[in-house]
Amino acid sequence: MNNQTIENAKKYAEELFQREATGHDFEHTQRVYLNALAIQKTAGGDLFLISLAAYLHDVDDVKLFKEEGDLPHARQFLTQEGADIENIEKICQIIHEISFKGKESVKPSTLEGQIVQDADRLDALGAIGIARAFAYGGAKGRKMYDPNVKPRLDMDEKTYRSNEGTTINHFYEKLLLLESLMNTPEGKKIAHERTCFMKDFLAEFFLENEGGK
Repeated sequence: MNNQTIENAKKYAEELFQREATGHDFEHTQRVYLNALAIQKTAGGDLFLISLAAYLHDVDDVKLFKEEGDLPHARQFLTQEGADIENIEKICQIIHEISFKGKESVKPSTLEGQIVQDADRLDALGAIGIARAFAYGGAKGRKMYDPNVKPRLDMDEKTYRSNEGTTINHFYEKLLLLESLMNTPEGKKIAHERTCFMKDFLAEFFLENEGGK
């Protein structure tokens, strides 16, 4: 494993996301990397591919970048690092398959992809997941909650991408669905714990919103 390439990917992501304030910052990327390492210890998989995919998984995110083409940032970085074509394609495949796309979400075709997908989704859950949801909603000018706007369930990718609902609705449209979509035993275990925390948060949110306590 080329540790220097992984370190360079870390630095690349850190520089690229230094002004990011939507919850997709470098700290998110670093947590995804650490989550992936923890899952890999029991699930196995190629640690080199997992590490690079984790650090590069958001560098071409359509929510953050408008560049045309097929993962231009990731491909340029890997090419400059001298990665061979086979590994470039494997890493890009992981990145392509990782995102939540409503009912069109896919289970990654490789173990490495399943691990990185779980690692990314874990960071959308629990206390950090709650914080990231409100950071993203605020950055995009979305309302926190509107009782007259109901969650949109069973969305396809196009509808999900264009949806501008409230942050609270996002819990029901995506976040609470992730536990059932996890791939690995370790991912499922952690996701369950964090999902329970989020459900407790929502119960408290609605109680306070209705003048309780």
